[in-house]
Amino acid sequence: MTEGTQAQNTPAPIYGSAVTKVEPFGVDHIPDNERHGKPSSQFFVWFAAGLNFPIILLGFSAAWFGMSFSAAVTAIVIGAALGSLLMAVMSRMGVRLGVPQQIQARGPLGFFGNFLPVAYINVFAGVGWAAVTVILGGKAFAELTHLPYWLCALALTAVELVVSIYGYNMINYLQRVLTYVLTPLFLLITVVAIARGGSLFHANPHADGYIGSTGGWVTFSGWFLSFLVAWAPFASDYSRYLPDTPEVVTRTAWYTGLGNFVTICWLGIVGVVVGGSATSSDSITALHELAGPFAVPALLAVGLSALAQNFLNVYGGAISVQTLRIPVTRSQAVTGICLLAYAISLWGESGTEAKFKVFLNLTAYFIAPFAAVLLLDFYLGGRSDASRIAELYDRRRVLDWGFVAWAGGVAASVPFWQSSFYTGPFSKAYPGAGDLSMFVAAGAGVALYLLTYRFKPLWVRGSSAETPDPSADKAAAVTS
Repeated sequence: MTEGTQAQNTPAPIYGSAVTKVEPFGVDHIPDNERHGKPSSQFFVWFAAGLNFPIILLGFSAAWFGMSFSAAVTAIVIGAALGSLLMAVMSRMGVRLGVPQQIQARGPLGFFGNFLPVAYINVFAGVGWAAVTVILGGKAFAELTHLPYWLCALALTAVELVVSIYGYNMINYLQRVLTYVLTPLFLLITVVAIARGGSLFHANPHADGYIGSTGGWVTFSGWFLSFLVAWAPFASDYSRYLPDTPEVVTRTAWYTGLGNFVTICWLGIVGVVVGGSATSSDSITALHELAGPFAVPALLAVGLSALAQNFLNVYGGAISVQTLRIPVTRSQAVTGICLLAYAISLWGESGTEAKFKVFLNLTAYFIAPFAAVLLLDFYLGGRSDASRIAELYDRRRVLDWGFVAWAGGVAASVPFWQSSFYTGPFSKAYPGAGDLSMFVAAGAGVALYLLTYRFKPLWVRGSSAETPDPSADKAAAVTS
């Protein structure tokens, strides 16, 4: 067959690279004729998402822990490096398989075994992260415009809703635009923070949050790792349209890792500087005070950055709802998530910092073993084989051992939880060890997967001779 004949037999894309067309695909596999884009797009997606005030908020806590400036910077760099590596590897999986990360999890966990972790990790996390970001963005715009907080938060939510309904291509386009808009604004925040309130402070064992130099370092570094671990269930969602070639797979990983690493390190360290010189316990107010005559662009940066993060939170959450086989369109799922996030943001306007850290911990405890199982299944369990994609849509594969590995990892971490929500017995007995929960969860998940991945599936329904239906989720993929 000649190249001309092949081109004639290849159906024309119905979505392609159109920015102003509503994305017609949901959780189904992206066909080859719809594959488009460049690996560099992943840099803009994640760089823009990282240009966000919650990262500064994490760095803000270094002084509270009584850490020295150098120890805080080291913790941020190592946490960001580990998290960026995880994101880089998981974005490769999207290019190779052409399906969302949540669908990939059906491989090791089973079609229905995947429901519980997706319901908690992705839907709950998507709504929760969207609410946290609306709170911070809404407070910044309210401080800037003197309009009511509820109105500013509502305006942000409305923009996120519209863009997330349009979907993948519009999100990619706007993340690139926001990168160019937000970068100079956050550079300004950096310069002002150093010039007006830069503080290379020393360790302070009398600080309110001091739990020992080692424990504080482990917990603080773990927060920055957790921030990227929380993105892991969505990494493939924004790479699954890219052409599946070895060069694209490799470059996608590099661009994803770099986009995450640069912003996490940069803004985390800015947060350390801001926290060390702040006189207010509220981070938005502290930023306003520190920025002084430059408060307008600083608050504008925080407000706009809420969009860069929440486009991903809302879109990924909607895909997760469809993964659960809930009979709604993607547009309806987006609308539901936005309404829930807005309602939660009204409730959580006060005490944002404390609620944010509790939420960050709880998501990481559950996501760490989930990500570990997915990675092992892809590289060790043979899931990288594109010929097995149909298995991900086979409802006969009810439950597999990966669910046991995930659940066992979560259960093993409970004694190590260190949170105002719940503190486990190990953490109560040894608070100076820091928060080890995420590492224990991932390690236990790895061990259980290695012990069980060669076993036959726990529950397979029906005849093995039946042909899996690759379009099993087609109805859930409808967007209008």
